[in-house]
Amino acid sequence: MDRIVDSPKKKSKFKAFLEREKREFKTDSKLAYAFSSVYVILFLVFIVAPIIVAMFLSLTDYDMISEAKFVGLRNYVYLLTTDEEFMKYILPNTIKYAVIVGPGGYILSFFLAWILSQLPHKLRTILAVIIYSPSLTAGITMSVVWKILFAGDAEGYLNSILLNLNLISEPVVWLQSTQYLLPIMIIVALWSSMGLGFLSMLAGILSISPDLYEAAYMDGIKNRFQEIIYITIPSMKPQMLFGAVMSIVGTFASGAIGVQLSGSNPTPQYAGSLIVNHIEDYAFQRYDMGYAAALSVVLLILIYLMSRLFFRLFSEKD
Repeated sequence: MDRIVDSPKKKSKFKAFLEREKREFKTDSKLAYAFSSVYVILFLVFIVAPIIVAMFLSLTDYDMISEAKFVGLRNYVYLLTTDEEFMKYILPNTIKYAVIVGPGGYILSFFLAWILSQLPHKLRTILAVIIYSPSLTAGITMSVVWKILFAGDAEGYLNSILLNLNLISEPVVWLQSTQYLLPIMIIVALWSSMGLGFLSMLAGILSISPDLYEAAYMDGIKNRFQEIIYITIPSMKPQMLFGAVMSIVGTFASGAIGVQLSGSNPTPQYAGSLIVNHIEDYAFQRYDMGYAAALSVVLLILIYLMSRLFFRLFSEKD
């Protein structure tokens, strides 16, 4: 039987991609590759290599002193079946925090950006700087400000106000309370969430041509709400996608807020502990780097899945 030679049309997409890249490489400017090589090297060293190392360590029992011992999936089995703190406190806290701070900060960023876009240029610039500045505040500085507000004695601002209004009979230790610590963390996170995502949304709204709005009103748009739904959001999908990804990464990667406010890791009775705090606890206090690496891989998977969801929502169809 004669040997059948596959036609180019039957080649796999991957092979076609490689062939196309080879052809384009011959015509591309090699100087461009030289300039981009610095970023590629840094990306491989500081992003790809740590991920590979973390995946390897997650399959080992490693205490940073003795040699790493391969244990397979034991760390992941322990995570899902034995780690009571993770299932009872850490994971629920992280989900609550992410669900509120992520979408909440995202919606708030868009809403504030849209409001500022309606203001005169000078006033818009001043307010944008004021709104953006908390995201630049160092964590320690931020915690000092909020610890004064939520201080647990009668001199704390919140306690002082509530005592004067006779709403409480004695001072509340807000930052050590299992009932109030997580809500306070959410408030602080929302306050400081107007970062690059907020600026990208503001830039995206301002880049939309006014002629587009005029044409829309001529075609039947009747109010500002329809303007936002049918014109503003579809016209700034790249900025919306960037803001969503930044919000996801920032939310899941945060963990310093609870530790800085409560003064300990883990936080009191794990009331404000998130996955990042759990990773730091096992890595730098218990020196169980294998299990900490497994937690890091789980966190990476969560961030990736949420990022893919937003890519599907806001990426262009074409």
